[in-house]
Amino acid sequence: MSTINVVPFQPKYAADFRRLNLAWIERLFKVEAPDLTVLNDPQGVIIAPGGMVFFALDGEQVVGTVAMVRTANGRCELAKMAVATTHQSRGIGELLGQACKSWAAENEIGTIFLETNSKLENAIRLYERLGFRRAVEPNPPDYVRCDVYMEMPIKKRGG
Repeated sequence: MSTINVVPFQPKYAADFRRLNLAWIERLFKVEAPDLTVLNDPQGVIIAPGGMVFFALDGEQVVGTVAMVRTANGRCELAKMAVATTHQSRGIGELLGQACKSWAAENEIGTIFLETNSKLENAIRLYERLGFRRAVEPNPPDYVRCDVYMEMPIKKRGG
């Protein structure tokens, strides 16, 4: 296996963010309006308000992605994690999740949360390995497909 590198957002990868996420959403669920808002403009919707999108590269090929969407009160949502079917079960999701945790600590995020679906058992196991735990959702989910809410406190650097 070649080395996988995780890199921060670059506009040239925006189409890959959309492509990878539409692939899994269309395969397993229905694409919803909030999906398109984020996928059609990650720079405006995620990056400009202070969030981040990471990409996993196998050589020059984008094979995975994940977003950190800033919300209120020092919280951030881990969203739109996707790994190409050709590269699943290789630890790429773990690498992307660790990049999110490091970024959150560096950016004084107190809690990362996520919303997912109970049929995504492998994803839920990954989130648990990263340190997420199921919790009571404080707000109604933005997506019809979401029936699992998880969160994780983040220790600040040097804290």
